[in-house]
Amino acid sequence: MNTAERPKLKAPGGVSELLLHSCCAPCEGEVLETMLESGIKPTVFFYNPNIHPKKEYELRKEEDKRFCEKLGLAHHDGDYDVRNWFERIKGMEWEPERGIRCTSCFDMRFERTALFAKEHGFRVFTSCLGISRWKNMAQINGCGERAASRYDGMTYWTYNWRKCGGSQRMLEVSKRENFYQQEYCGCVYSLRDTNEWRMSKGRKEIEIGKNFYGTETKQESNS
Repeated sequence: MNTAERPKLKAPGGVSELLLHSCCAPCEGEVLETMLESGIKPTVFFYNPNIHPKKEYELRKEEDKRFCEKLGLAHHDGDYDVRNWFERIKGMEWEPERGIRCTSCFDMRFERTALFAKEHGFRVFTSCLGISRWKNMAQINGCGERAASRYDGMTYWTYNWRKCGGSQRMLEVSKRENFYQQEYCGCVYSLRDTNEWRMSKGRKEIEIGKNFYGTETKQESNS
């Protein structure tokens, strides 16, 4: 059961169509459904060259695309320009999660999203990145607003997708849709640090492509 009713939202400027930067299906699920129930039609832009390895990138992209197709929404796949991402992050390899490396990563992704929005006539864009409790909302919003400021008349919507039960509904939608469940933020450095933490706790390293929301019981019964 949902923890709260979905809020009826109004996008900046009262626009009925906007561009959503999506990082993955679990994060976008609740955001897309709330937008649609509020009469807002999102177009989804998947641009995440940070995701490593390529197998993980393809898994997240295909889950993202699958859900958009189910909802009848346009899904655009940005380039996997991973070389440019590594160049952008150079020198920050040992920075902590939520630090300047993440800021630079968000900047790159949102700059490309803002450009896509400008090229395709959108006046408002936002991202589902902030619905994750592992992310710094102020950091994400700052990067989004900075990217939007590059173009006259462009707005980054800073709505807090976690509030009004959004975080709980995110999990409910993910289980209902049996989304792929990633176990680290996405980049090679978050994978490295997460695996080091897991090993320090006596746990196995991450197995890419293994876990899906809502299948815990099924996996146990087949073991």
